[in-house]
Amino acid sequence: MAAAGVCLASAPGFAALDNDDAPAIAKGSAIVEGAIRRGPTSARRLALVFTGHDHAEAGETILDELAKHRAQGSFFLTGDFLANPRLAPLIKRIVAEGHYLGPHSDKHLLYCEWEPPKKRLVSREEFDDDLTANLRKIAGFTPERPVYFLPPYEHADAEIARWTEARGMRLVNFTHGTRSNADYTEDDAPNFVPSREILESILRRERDDPHGLSGFLLLLHIGTSPKRTDKFADHFDDLLNRLAERDYEFVRVDELLDWREPSGERKLFGGRGKAPGAGGSRGSPP
Repeated sequence: MAAAGVCLASAPGFAALDNDDAPAIAKGSAIVEGAIRRGPTSARRLALVFTGHDHAEAGETILDELAKHRAQGSFFLTGDFLANPRLAPLIKRIVAEGHYLGPHSDKHLLYCEWEPPKKRLVSREEFDDDLTANLRKIAGFTPERPVYFLPPYEHADAEIARWTEARGMRLVNFTHGTRSNADYTEDDAPNFVPSREILESILRRERDDPHGLSGFLLLLHIGTSPKRTDKFADHFDDLLNRLAERDYEFVRVDELLDWREPSGERKLFGGRGKAPGAGGSRGSPP
C-alpha cells in the first residue's frame, strides 16, 4: 500500500494497482542498497531478465528462442514501450506465453546521480506518479499484478527501494559479474562491448563462480539502437544451449526469488487468482 502522507494515495484506482505487502525476501538472496541482486544459489536456475524502453527489434527472436528451449523470461517494460501501438502484439505474446511482465518506470527517469553520494533527482511524489502510470499500462495487458520492479537505467538507491516496498513490491536489479548489461553499447562508442565478448563473460562467470550462475538475474535488452549492429540476440540461442548443457533451468523472476501467495495463486489487480498464461513454470512452444 502507499505510504501515509503521499497525496497520490487518494487518486482513483491507486489502491487497485498496489499490493498489500511487499513479498518476503527469499533466504539466501543477495541485497545491495535495498535491491535484490541475486536469488538463492541452492538450485541450478536463473532468471533471464529483459528491459525495454524505446527499441524492440530483438523481441520476436527472444520469444522464439525462449519457446524453443521451453524457458521463461521476465520482461520489465516502460510505460512508453507499453503505449507504443506497434509493440502491442509483442507485449500480448509475452503475456500469452506466460512470461513475467513488470514495471521499468513510465518515462525511464534517472532517479539518482551516477557518482556518489548519488544525489536523488526525483521526489517521492514524482516517483509514485511515474510508477503508477507504468502499472496502469501493464494492467491494460494482464490482470497479474507485478511484485518486482526493476529501476530505469538499472540505477537506484536504498530510499528508492523503500519507496518501492511501500507500494507492495520489491526492487530488483541485475547480478554483477558479466558484461550482459553492455549489450546496448553502440559500435563506435568508447564503451562498446562485442556480443562475442559478452557471451564469453557469461560463460567465464559460470565457470569461475563457486555457485555458477545459480540465482542470477541475467540482464539483457529487448532492443538496442540501430547504431549497434552487433546484436546479442544473434547469440541468444547459443547462450541458452550452452547453459542448458550445464543443466540450468530458466525461470521467471518471481519463481527464482521463491515468491508465492499462500494459496499458490498469483496476485491480480484488484484481487487474487490465476492469471491467464500462468499454468506452469515453463513456457510452451507456440
